[in-house]
Amino acid sequence: MKLFDLEYESKRNLLPLDGTVNYFGKILNQEQADYYYQSLRKGIQWEHDEAMMFGKKLVTKRKVAWYANEAFSYTYSKITKQATPWTQELLELKNIIEETTKEQYNSCLCNLYHTGEEGMGWHSDGEKDLKKNGAIASVTLGAERKFAFKHKESKQKVEIYLEHGSLLVMKDETQTHWLHRLPPTKKINTPRINLTFRNIIKRPLT
Repeated sequence: MKLFDLEYESKRNLLPLDGTVNYFGKILNQEQADYYYQSLRKGIQWEHDEAMMFGKKLVTKRKVAWYANEAFSYTYSKITKQATPWTQELLELKNIIEETTKEQYNSCLCNLYHTGEEGMGWHSDGEKDLKKNGAIASVTLGAERKFAFKHKESKQKVEIYLEHGSLLVMKDETQTHWLHRLPPTKKINTPRINLTFRNIIKRPLT
């Protein structure tokens, strides 16, 4: 199932079953999207991501950063990160997204993909630190990229292109029944920033 060049309605569920994904389209105008893209590229404390595979630590080309209301810790790919305080720009975007989605978020995982050749393989955001079935709000700034979902049992796929300044929300049982990925491509040579606002339920470190 492919969804291209459609006028999306935020209330329409893009998944045929077992979860909810809503695409709000561009929630920022061109000037706003350009401003936040430039500000975050310069102002975020970007670091290369790390993951443990077969007992070895791997360092990715993709860069990440982790921000939250408090000094939450978050573990994925067997690597634990500790959040730093919000930047002004992230707080502004958080407020816009909370108003748009009518959901609350206490943290944000930021990703920087330098070119289309950097992507993310099939996975689900099912870490124990995350609120179960909670909303994850994904903002795209920069290069437009394809984003794909695959049902864990039926293997049915849903694909969508995420635009500069757009918002996609995954919630309910999506992470239980669906995988998602950012496919790599050689056709894109400009960066993309992805902000995933989410809810951590684990107590902050003391």
